[in-house]
Amino acid sequence: MVSNVFASEPPNPHRSVASAAPAAAADQPPHLALIEMAAAIWKARAVYAAARLELADLIGDGRRTAEELAHATGTHAPSLRRLLRALASCGVLTEVEPARFALTPLGAALRTGAPGAARATVLTLGGDWQWQAWGRFLHSLRTGQPAMGEAFGCGVFDYLTANPQDGAHFNEAMVGMHGADGPAVVKAYDFSSLSTVADLGGGTGMLLTTILQANPHLRGLLLELPETLPQARQFIDARGLSNRCDAVAGDFFKHVPPGHDAYILAHVLHDWTDEQCLTILRHCRRAMPPHGRLLIVEAVLPPGDAPHQGKMMDLLMLTITGGLERTADEFAALLAEAGYRLTRVVPISVHQSMLEAVPGGS
Repeated sequence: MVSNVFASEPPNPHRSVASAAPAAAADQPPHLALIEMAAAIWKARAVYAAARLELADLIGDGRRTAEELAHATGTHAPSLRRLLRALASCGVLTEVEPARFALTPLGAALRTGAPGAARATVLTLGGDWQWQAWGRFLHSLRTGQPAMGEAFGCGVFDYLTANPQDGAHFNEAMVGMHGADGPAVVKAYDFSSLSTVADLGGGTGMLLTTILQANPHLRGLLLELPETLPQARQFIDARGLSNRCDAVAGDFFKHVPPGHDAYILAHVLHDWTDEQCLTILRHCRRAMPPHGRLLIVEAVLPPGDAPHQGKMMDLLMLTITGGLERTADEFAALLAEAGYRLTRVVPISVHQSMLEAVPGGS
């Protein structure tokens, strides 16, 4: 079992809709609660359509009629009006006068480039490619294999490489979903004794650059696949960190650059099976100096019936990547098998934690 080095996740009265669902369900008859869960599909596709048609961009700060928006989007005006009415009922739009709509603050967050990257995230989570994979969810349950392969004949990362627009939305969505991790990690962890940090599979560099900005003495290395490097280098340069942050192409299944004081795996291990994770972790272990540290940013699932967003995310991993979310005990066992000792788990937000491991078995 996990020892007392693992801090429990603090209670939070502002839980997400997903994590609050069990409490909400207790207030209504069981059959209605189940039906409401199933009906979530309607709202998801309505918001996806709004994002796909760029309705928030087209409305902007003004007021647009259904006919004007239909002309701009090439849609059927009476049908589009029905979508707009539904979105207004959800608080995304407001019908300021009959058949004329404006954005609410919620709807304004769906604009392209708005803080939080909601549009890209909706296009990713509610988009057609994930929709097709979820349509084969039972295949994953029957075989343990990701439904992406059944739907497209390839894994998710190969799919995103072959479909660069979806890939760009995915990269932006990762910033939207995990953009708050950087400040939380900086607040929770002391980097003062380190000189170099390598972020493996770090996307466009949001987490690494946040750490570097807060720790001017640090140098950083971002390891990513070649197709992501142009975005990463542009982002690093925009943050004024090109002089102490390198971005290099690589594959952590094959090689990890040696000699860094700390190696970060943020939202990486949950994409992969235990066997695949062991390959990544062992490459990190070989690259790491004796004083090195491994820093993992992931959801850590609580035991029992405790609600946690990661328990639903775990189904996404099963369906899309073939990976899984893990408990603290499962992380500890995995790390020990790869030659590490898990020293602590620090909650950094309601749903995410940072795990620190050092060389040496348990």
